[in-house]
Amino acid sequence: MKDMYEYLKEIDEVIERGPYKANWNSLSAHPLPDWFRRGKFGIFIHWGVYSVPAFGSEWYSRNMYIQGSPEFEHHVKTYGPHKDFGYKDFIPMFRAEKFNAEEWAQLFEEAGAKYVVPVAEHHDGFQMYKSELSHWNAAEMGPKRDTLGELCAAFAGHGLVNGASSHRVEHWFFMSHGKDFDSDIKDPMQRGDFYWPAMPERDHHDIFSEPAPTEEYLQDWLTRTCEIIDEYHPKLLYFDWWIQHQSVRPYLKKLAAYYYNRAEEWGEQVLINYKHDAFMFGTAVVDIERGQFADVKPYYWQTDTSVALNSWCYTEGNNYRPAADIICDLVDIVSKNGNLLLNIGPKADGTIPEEDAAILREIGAWLKVNGEAIYDTHVWRKYGEGPTQVTEGQFSDGIKKEFTSDDIRYTMNGDKLYAIVMRCSQDGSYTFPALGKQDASHKPNFAGIIGNVSALGFDGACEWSRDEEGLHVKADGMKTDKPVVFKVELL
Repeated sequence: MKDMYEYLKEIDEVIERGPYKANWNSLSAHPLPDWFRRGKFGIFIHWGVYSVPAFGSEWYSRNMYIQGSPEFEHHVKTYGPHKDFGYKDFIPMFRAEKFNAEEWAQLFEEAGAKYVVPVAEHHDGFQMYKSELSHWNAAEMGPKRDTLGELCAAFAGHGLVNGASSHRVEHWFFMSHGKDFDSDIKDPMQRGDFYWPAMPERDHHDIFSEPAPTEEYLQDWLTRTCEIIDEYHPKLLYFDWWIQHQSVRPYLKKLAAYYYNRAEEWGEQVLINYKHDAFMFGTAVVDIERGQFADVKPYYWQTDTSVALNSWCYTEGNNYRPAADIICDLVDIVSKNGNLLLNIGPKADGTIPEEDAAILREIGAWLKVNGEAIYDTHVWRKYGEGPTQVTEGQFSDGIKKEFTSDDIRYTMNGDKLYAIVMRCSQDGSYTFPALGKQDASHKPNFAGIIGNVSALGFDGACEWSRDEEGLHVKADGMKTDKPVVFKVELL
């Protein structure tokens, strides 16, 4: 096993000799990776021990110990008392006997994704990779395979950028309710134990909540995260919300400096995703969980959401979103300077549910035809127009967006302007007010001179004309439940 304190010395040495220091001024000089700006669409993967009970959500490990919760009642009814069968007892049942990293990578490539972010360690504290810092990992227990390592190798073979997600910091309080009654979570516990530290859960949205993580725990968090960096070279490092706790702040700076310096040594482009105000603005890329912005932003950002509304992991009876709705989200997000990270939840045996796979293939089929309006694009002078308002903020993806054929989003690449209609017109007629001719008032003409207009994936000819009211396009015979892309070629 690796000595944590020796590893901490190595981390300090990397920061000392590298160009990035553990302060916000230095970290703000880190550039946005070109692959992220160009890629636009990634896959998130929540897969772990929580996939075995497949009940409630990926928070099963916490909720099963909350007396009176649906998970608690389900657990007792299905597996017996917690003192006899606790969360740790799911690990031998997590066998991943049908897991095939190559098949996953093929599916993600078919979906049109450009990067993939598996969860390396979730709140439950089980590492999905080979570790020298803890024995509670997938290489030694459960599957007895380095699942993250296998995925990274498969992604490389399919041109997919590999990332990793760490939710370790939330483990500070995640298992604490098991101490409220006779369960398998008992004191004393020490570093290295699976359930350690299981501290009392206060208001975990309060960045000053007590008890605050100790120095020992934060050092453990730092070394675990640096181990992922050193062993798997993720190009994207994603964190959940609780790194915003004020006690974590100094360690975030050190982690970012280490990560950015390592990437410099390896000649790789990397980024960090964070939520809320965990990182100083401009030092990493902000992520909006299950939501998006209502307007275009002058900075790059990301939405992470899931194919299912009720859970990030596989559960029986998941409430799936239609692929068409997710594609509309992708279009809206990209038009506003963002990326979409879409989550799926594999089963405990390592297979991807057919519902998840079908949604990914549907998105991939749309991108195969219309991808030039997404990949490598940048924002236009106006992100879009139309009557439908997008609700801003996190946890808003369950609000159905009733887009119409008057709802339009714009992206641009070189001399190509893409006008993306969120819903197909019934009569084949479309009007784009922002692309009209300059009228007598001499208001700014955003579009310039139009040379041609065509519809991607449409064999018929597009009739088009232009006046002060807008660009008018007629595309008879086009029928689809997905967004329609018109390519406007500018002179």
